[in-house]
Amino acid sequence: MRGARLPGGLGLVEYRADGTVCGVALPEGLTDGSELPEPIFTPATKAEVGDHDENVSFETVAERHGAGLAAELRDLTLAVYGRGREIARGRGVLLADTKFEFGRDDDGRLVLGDEVFTPDSSRYWPADAWEPGGPQPSFDKQVLRDWLTSPASGWDRAADVPPPELPAEIVERTLGRYVEIFERLTGTKPEL
Repeated sequence: MRGARLPGGLGLVEYRADGTVCGVALPEGLTDGSELPEPIFTPATKAEVGDHDENVSFETVAERHGAGLAAELRDLTLAVYGRGREIARGRGVLLADTKFEFGRDDDGRLVLGDEVFTPDSSRYWPADAWEPGGPQPSFDKQVLRDWLTSPASGWDRAADVPPPELPAEIVERTLGRYVEIFERLTGTKPEL
């Protein structure tokens, strides 16, 4: 699920290369953080442990799992995203994009699993600071991502070594972002 904005990352790389994200054609002229004409469904396959999930097109999902299930996943994803987006917007926050994981229960019913709308699976931006054209201030794990990809971490993502231990400052800054989005979205203070 890409959502209603074009955040940096692989989606932006694909868009710059061929004007699409997961096979969905987008208008010309979008930049990092641009609002999309409407939310888009951007499926990915679940990778093996340690590998990165692979973005795929709706057509790929339909070929692998059937057109009916692909349509059900798309429609459910867009409906759940739409509700989360509406709640966030009402609290002065933009839900730029999010990730949902689906599976089947013991009776074969489609279920939404894992966590939903947390700062680990979603990108939240303050609406009053949103300005397309570059990275956005955020209430998510971007602080952690930025540190891990910086020279300060000394970590080579392509190497076959685990990431380094996080400095206390990065942990505290990330926690601060998580607490702030929790408070904005719920109107309450978390018990820490």
